[in-house]
Amino acid sequence: MHMKNKIILTSALALVISGPAFSADGVSAEEVTASAATPEPVVVAQVAGANVFNRNLKKVKVKNAPPPEDGIHDPENEGTYVLQPPLEAYQGLPTSPYGNYVDWVKAIDEKKLQPRWDRIDSSEEAFVMDLDVLREVKASVPDVIFPHRQHTEWLACSNCHPAIFIPQKGANQINMSGILLGQKCGVCHGKVSFPITTKSCKKCHSQPKPEDWTPPLSEATLKNPWR
Repeated sequence: MHMKNKIILTSALALVISGPAFSADGVSAEEVTASAATPEPVVVAQVAGANVFNRNLKKVKVKNAPPPEDGIHDPENEGTYVLQPPLEAYQGLPTSPYGNYVDWVKAIDEKKLQPRWDRIDSSEEAFVMDLDVLREVKASVPDVIFPHRQHTEWLACSNCHPAIFIPQKGANQINMSGILLGQKCGVCHGKVSFPITTKSCKKCHSQPKPEDWTPPLSEATLKNPWR
């Protein structure tokens, strides 16, 4: 392979030294030399911007901005300007360290908010389901407690069941990747409820592991005859 390369280079050099000469396809030695001396342009891959698919972790420039400036409502719609600015509406409500800085559950518990269950009939009472669901997490982080009471004080069951969550044990595959992509819990959280950030992990992962808890072994490890 090395000898063949030397022969080709020697032939090209002989063409240059011996004066004008032409190859079989009619290209002169000068053109061959010029072509060899001109480096080919470097093709640089076109890189798009950073991956911004995760709207849950996107930093908001202005917290609780007026509706025409919040990037959610249509500023060209006249009705947007009729909406009450959040900072005005949130005055006097208990605060939270993340999201829109309002602790909405605490606001209901303190009777500072009374969600209307029916749009027309103000006397209609909510169907509140006081049931906590424990979801064990394989990782070493605390397990998840899903409280129905805090959700059903705002929402009817049909908001989540069965379209988002099948009301059956073991029927729902939930992971953080899907939630951050707007699936399962992410249908609301990050949009109209507190966002998924490093500050809000313990809101859901609130059940400590048992003292005798050990990391589960994978199926491959369990089947390994040499372990």
